Amino acid sequence: MPSPFPGMDPYLEGSLWTTLHFSLSAEIVRQLAPKVRPRYLVLPAEWFVMEIPDSVTITAADIYPDVGVIKTPATTSGTSPKGVGGPEVALAPAPLRMATIMPSAVPHVIIEIRDTTNRQLVTVIEILSPTNKRSHGHEEYLAKRQRLLLSRAHLLEIDLLRRGQRVPMQQPLPSAPYFVFLSRAEIRPMTEVWPIALNQPLPVAPVPLLPGDPDVPLDLQQAFTATYDLLGYDLAIDYTQPPEVPLEGEAAA
Repeated sequence: MPSPFPGMDPYLEGSLWTTLHFSLSAEIVRQLAPKVRPRYLVLPAEWFVMEIPDSVTITAADIYPDVGVIKTPATTSGTSPKGVGGPEVALAPAPLRMATIMPSAVPHVIIEIRDTTNRQLVTVIEILSPTNKRSHGHEEYLAKRQRLLLSRAHLLEIDLLRRGQRVPMQQPLPSAPYFVFLSRAEIRPMTEVWPIALNQPLPVAPVPLLPGDPDVPLDLQQAFTATYDLLGYDLAIDYTQPPEVPLEGEAAA
């Protein structure tokens, strides 16, 4: 059974997101690869974001201890340095043992288009995840994004999440739940923007290549529908209940 939504399904923005992210990336590769060969390769690439809960921030000062213990050489062979091994003192056992908050490595998949001759990076396609749009992960993503924007590669960003911070723009974005952003290397800082309403299908986005080669169409709705059908999300989602990421107002109705 197909999704009851004409475009992005908001029920997939919660705990099922990771499955959608990986499978949709694979479907985009399958769609694009035959269209650009033999001149280009379309390759999935995995990288990791260190995610820290929103309530915890780590600064440079946090990684330097206030007190250090340094091992010094013994004063003479077989003896301890002066002051070590004095009168025995009873050690106070810790009254509590609690788990600290640890950063976790969250896997991401990006799609790289490279020319087959020089393996030059031509275009990056990024499906934004929750970790790209919040806290430390957002800062890490912006740093990576900045490096891409200063390169000669094109950047296509697909944002199918209502929560979190959008990519930075000089003007306010229109009100919409989903977006596609295309930054062509030759016209930066100008960016092509597709706002997508909840009742709209996902667009056919152009994928730019090297100068002289025409854009390749990426049918995002076709890729999403194929992913939805393949994974059988209709069997995993209870549409009689509200989604994990709540809708508001008329959209909720």
